[in-house]
Amino acid sequence: MNKEQVKGRYEEAKGSVKEATGKVVGNERLEQKGKFQKNAGKVQAGVGDLKEEVKKES
Repeated sequence: MNKEQVKGRYEEAKGSVKEATGKVVGNERLEQKGKFQKNAGKVQAGVGDLKEEVKKES
């Protein structure tokens, strides 16, 4: 596992918590921020996954 994967998964988790908190308290803005952060984390983790695949192929 590389840094991009770890950082991405961490951001995904933080985003999920924000999204759930926003739903519970009825704060739509916090929920949207959480969704955005979660998706950004998925992208970052995907970049890390791709780097790992390239490394394996080399």
